[in-house]
Amino acid sequence: MYQLLKGIRVLDLTTIVLGPYAGQMLGDFGAEVIKIEPPDGDLFRAVRPGRSPRMGAGYLNLNRNKKSVVLDLKTAAGQAKFRKLAEGADVLIHNMRVKSAAKLGLDYETLKGISPGIVYCLAPGFGQGGRNADQPAYDDIIQVASGLAALNAGPDGAPRFLSTIVCDKVGGLHLAVAVLAGIAYKARTGKGCMIEAPMFESMVAFLMAEQLSGMSFEPPLGGTGYDRLLSPHRRPFPTRDGYLGVLPYSGAHWSRFLKYIGRDELAAADWVQDPVRRSENVGKLYQVLAEAMATKTTAQWLADLKQLDIPCAPVNRLGDLIEEGHAKDVGLFVEFDHPSEGRLRGVRSPFTVTGAEQAPDLPAPELGQHTEALTGDS
Repeated sequence: MYQLLKGIRVLDLTTIVLGPYAGQMLGDFGAEVIKIEPPDGDLFRAVRPGRSPRMGAGYLNLNRNKKSVVLDLKTAAGQAKFRKLAEGADVLIHNMRVKSAAKLGLDYETLKGISPGIVYCLAPGFGQGGRNADQPAYDDIIQVASGLAALNAGPDGAPRFLSTIVCDKVGGLHLAVAVLAGIAYKARTGKGCMIEAPMFESMVAFLMAEQLSGMSFEPPLGGTGYDRLLSPHRRPFPTRDGYLGVLPYSGAHWSRFLKYIGRDELAAADWVQDPVRRSENVGKLYQVLAEAMATKTTAQWLADLKQLDIPCAPVNRLGDLIEEGHAKDVGLFVEFDHPSEGRLRGVRSPFTVTGAEQAPDLPAPELGQHTEALTGDS
C-alpha cells in the first residue's frame, strides 16, 4: 500500500461489493480502514469459491488493507464501542438505505454530534430527493434501471445483464472519489461534510456522458445513443484464425489503414477526411475494416497494425490475462500467503505512485480479527 492517506481513519460500514471496492482503494492509498461487520459478517464472505467458510474469492479480492471489527450495532454495548471508534474517525462510509442507517444511529446528524469534522459519505441505491429513495438496490437492479441492460440488448432486442457487477464497481469508484473530495475539503477548511453518491445517479451520469447525444440540445438534435458505439459493425473482427480488436480513430489512422489495404480512393474521400462526416458514416468504415480483417491471421494483422501505429489488441479471455505479456511485465497478478486461507493469487492495486512511502499490503482480515485491539473487546 502507498502512504498517501496515512493518518486518515475510515470507518467502513459497507457490505457486498460497492462499498468494499471503494474502501479497498482507500486502504491501498494508506488509510486505516476499519471494516465494521455484524456478528455474522459481511454476506460476501460466503460467496464461493473458497477454501473455508471464513471468506471466499470475492471477499478476498475486495477487502485487502483493512481491519475487521465485529460490533452488534443493535445493542447498547455495540453502540457504545462504535461511538468510541467514531470519536477518532476522519471518514465514515456506508451503502445502506438512509432509513436503515438512521435506525442504527449511523445518520449524519448523529455522527456529526460524535465527530464534528467527520467526512460522511454514503452510496444508497437512489438519491434521497426522489421517489425511489427508500428502494433496495443491487447491481442487477441498477443495470436495468439505469438503461445499461437495454443498451446491452442482444440481436433480438431483449435486454441483457453485463457479465460483471459493473454498477457496483462504478458506484464504488464514485464513492471513493467522494471520500477523497471530502478529505480535501476538510484539509482546506477544517470542516466535515456529507456527500451522497447514489448508485442510480452515478451510473446514469457514467452512461450519459456520451449516450445523451442529440438530447444534449434543446430542442434535441436527435435521440440518445452514440452512433459509433451503436453501429452493428462495431465488434471484435473475425480474422482468418480468430478475432481482433482494431480501432482506427483519427483521420491519419484511417488514411494509413485504407492506403495499406489498397483503398486509396476511399482514403482521399472528403467524407473520410472530414471528422464530422466520418463520425456520421463510421459504420461504413467498420464494414471495410471487417472485410479486410478476414484476409489475414490475427498474428499477421497485429504485426501489420503495430507497424502502422493503429490501435489494436488480441481478444483475451479472462483466463488468458494471468499469463498476458503486459500484465506479467508490470506484475499485475501477485501471489502471496494468507494467514488463514493459504497460498493465493490476486490483482494488485492498478496505481503506481512515485515519490511516496510504501508499506506491505494487509491481507483480507478474518471476521473480527482486530476487534480486541481496537475496542478492547475479545
